[in-house]
Amino acid sequence: MQKVLVTGSAGFIGYHLSHRLLSMGIEVIGLDAMTDYYDVELKRRRHALLRNSASFSAIEARLEEPGLLKRLLETERPSVVVHLAAQAGVRYSIDAPRSYVESNLSGTFELLEAARAVPPAHLLFASTSSVYGANTRMPYVETDKADLQMSFYAATKKANEAMAHSYAHLYGLPCTMFRFFTVYGPWGRPDMALFKFTRAILDDEPIDIYNHGDMKRDFTYVTDLVEAIVKLMPVVPVLPQTADEIEPGDSLSPVAPFRIVNIGNGQPVQLMAFVEAIEEATGRKAKKNFLDMQPGDVPATWADNTLLQRLTGYRPQTTLKDGVTAFVDWYRDYYRV
Repeated sequence: MQKVLVTGSAGFIGYHLSHRLLSMGIEVIGLDAMTDYYDVELKRRRHALLRNSASFSAIEARLEEPGLLKRLLETERPSVVVHLAAQAGVRYSIDAPRSYVESNLSGTFELLEAARAVPPAHLLFASTSSVYGANTRMPYVETDKADLQMSFYAATKKANEAMAHSYAHLYGLPCTMFRFFTVYGPWGRPDMALFKFTRAILDDEPIDIYNHGDMKRDFTYVTDLVEAIVKLMPVVPVLPQTADEIEPGDSLSPVAPFRIVNIGNGQPVQLMAFVEAIEEATGRKAKKNFLDMQPGDVPATWADNTLLQRLTGYRPQTTLKDGVTAFVDWYRDYYRV
């Protein structure tokens, strides 16, 4: 890997991944639209830090602009593309579904068309644990059927998986989809629970706790997630000659160089235990506003990360206490509180 294109490089995960790649001596081309779904200044601050490296080039543009990605791949010729750019958020997809069509469907289509014309050695895509939807068997395994998405956001990400598989089959594009599980950490998104809870607790305001606290999440620290992505980059899927070549538990497609991999901590945590970790890190008690479940949400997520470990030898390392403390320390420093 001499050069990597990271879409969504000013985003939460994109920033951390770009930073990690730069630390490895890899040239990074960062593409981001700087959309105003949340604080654009936070995104610009992330890019500003990345620009401290001479090996980072920033491009501000929208994925869905016809032909832009094809021109970019022709000019830069990255060996690996990591597609993280997307319109995120389960709840926002109820209020603004069109933005998910534009970014997640049209944007991903433009990338696949560009990669068909100028194929990288490996194309890696961010999916989400939300695609498991109404599945109730835990932990979630990549080979489980996942057809009952509960939000339009999840539906667009499942569509991305299907789109990528079709291009992998038709054009031999090696594609790996990673399903992320509740990523958290410094420089996180303001719409995520850890950010909202920390801000409210420090401002002595109540926090909204859905499903009356009866929820579990597989919280995954961002640097663990990034390390898993980096280790998956050289694990390029290869079209098997026969289905018998696919090992039990491997999500490798029998008809395409395509694989799905969970990236999660593998240890579901009760929401109230998560809140207690924030209280401990901030040194303050939360005022709790208990509410019913929100539309599109699910009561629990839990990753089986066996395939990740088999492919890379890696599994997430960071404890919830350490991860939450690191975020709170960053938040206090960034906002001077």
